[in-house]
Amino acid sequence: MSAAAEEIWAMLRELTAAQQATERLLNEKFQETDRQLKERAEETDRRIKETDRQLQKTNQEIEKTDQIVRNLSKQFGDFGNRLGEFVEEMVRPAVIRLFRSRGLEVHQVMRDVTAIDDEGNQGIEVDLLITNAETAIGVECKSRLTLEDVNDHLARLARFKRLFPQYKNYRLLGAVAAMVLPDDVARYAYRQGLFVLAQSGEAIQIRNDDRFTPKVW
Repeated sequence: MSAAAEEIWAMLRELTAAQQATERLLNEKFQETDRQLKERAEETDRRIKETDRQLQKTNQEIEKTDQIVRNLSKQFGDFGNRLGEFVEEMVRPAVIRLFRSRGLEVHQVMRDVTAIDDEGNQGIEVDLLITNAETAIGVECKSRLTLEDVNDHLARLARFKRLFPQYKNYRLLGAVAAMVLPDDVARYAYRQGLFVLAQSGEAIQIRNDDRFTPKVW
């Protein structure tokens, strides 16, 4: 075999060896990459399962919290109703003295007076209705009075005579009473022509001064 042929065969052997080495390297790299991908997939799967577990735990905690909130809301609602009833009980015996001091005779004090509208539904409910032969006073009682409560009562008074036609010839006045009465709410109710009754110490007092002129509906 000539020297040239020997050189060619040597080059072919080197090329074959290089190809085999490359294939081994690629195979090793492929196996390593496959191993890493499997590990990452397993880690991702583990994290997903852990996240699902945490989400399930969080949902359970949210459900428990929602139940607690619902229970508390019901309790506070019941407590708020009892406070409203308590305010009514405080105001009811005081209104005779308070309104007589303003020159308004009191013949009757009625609690929770309800009117039914034309469709048979509850139209309005007045916490306290104070009457004499010619005047009626609708009183809204709250544990804490808000501007919204005042506006609701004004709307209630505007509908009163239509839903209580027996009082259509009466002079209708309005009042609000509360255990907690912010000053801005008291001023607003005063400007709307309502008597403002609030707790002062252990007694109920009328906050309206002598310049006050009640609105007549």
